[in-house]
Amino acid sequence: MRSRVARWLVRSLVVLAAVAVVLTAAAWAVLSQPQFGARMSGARLERAMANPQYRDGRFINLQPEAPTSLASLGDYVVRQFSGDEVREPPGPVPVLAVDKATLAAPAPDALRAFWIGHASVYVELDGLRLLIDPVFAEQVSPLPVGPRRFHRPPIALADLPPIDAVLISHDHYDHLDMDTVRHLGARGTRFFVPLGIGAHLERWGIAPAQIEELEWWQQRTLGGVQFVCTPTRHYSGRGLSDRSATLWSSWSVVGPRHRFFYSGDTGYSAHFKEIGARLGPFDIAFIKIGAYGPGASWVDIHMPPEQAVQVHRDVRGKRMFPVHWSTFNLAYHDWDEPIRRAVAEARRTGVELVTPRLGEWVNADLEFRSTSWWEGVR
Repeated sequence: MRSRVARWLVRSLVVLAAVAVVLTAAAWAVLSQPQFGARMSGARLERAMANPQYRDGRFINLQPEAPTSLASLGDYVVRQFSGDEVREPPGPVPVLAVDKATLAAPAPDALRAFWIGHASVYVELDGLRLLIDPVFAEQVSPLPVGPRRFHRPPIALADLPPIDAVLISHDHYDHLDMDTVRHLGARGTRFFVPLGIGAHLERWGIAPAQIEELEWWQQRTLGGVQFVCTPTRHYSGRGLSDRSATLWSSWSVVGPRHRFFYSGDTGYSAHFKEIGARLGPFDIAFIKIGAYGPGASWVDIHMPPEQAVQVHRDVRGKRMFPVHWSTFNLAYHDWDEPIRRAVAEARRTGVELVTPRLGEWVNADLEFRSTSWWEGVR
């Protein structure tokens, strides 16, 4: 009897060990896929280790965020499956198709932009064509699951003109899209990225000469335009064990005649006033307004709309262009709550906030007539 039990135990242990090996191998195979990016090494890692925001193998914020508790994690899970918010548009989101002929020749002394969706924006600044956090993917996930787009982009990736430079704020999937990067990189586009993201791009086939990898307050110049990597309050990561392994940033872009600010994903922090004092005023400020809450730990890295309006004021923006809403279901609020709250706060504080439809041009030097287009989405 004892020998029979012993044999059963041995067989069970062997089976469990085999299952563990198979699962480990499967996990390794998945996490080794190129979409997860690459870790820093060599000179890039040495740069990080010398950075004051890099401690114990990861970057930290200037103003620490509240820790995530087990209770809040449980709340996230419960609300994900039981919330009664209208997180997806109940009808088609209006998209104005952009005629690629209108992109043939950017004006040498103008600042104009149109919204592609989520945080992605096409910008022409004093003769340069730029893209902010371009994501043309159908899903923002490393695997064929996850949030899908609510709408098509106003222009196809293949129809874009030659892009001089791309600005990347951080490496989350809704801001850094591997296939979009590869397409643009093959056409010679330059990439301005926070420290560490260059490792991802190089793994995806982007030549090091096309990558400008910056730390906070560092700057580079292209075509007479100054690109300044400025602080923000967020985190990064594309896998299970690389949280905050790469830096995140906002961007301040200063041309001969115009300048703009892009917040990236962020919580509110005092450093925005410093950005405004050093580099403002900005003709347009592209500010994230959506995907926030619940709980302090989330709001500290994803500010609500009222704080987004305050960021615009802190950086001394003239015209606020709200982004990071209306494209993916990524948070615990109604799909149009961010814009409703942002508009109300802008009116209360006297901020000029524009509400373009996807694909609708906004020119910094011309009047823009905003509409409450989301009210017609039924």
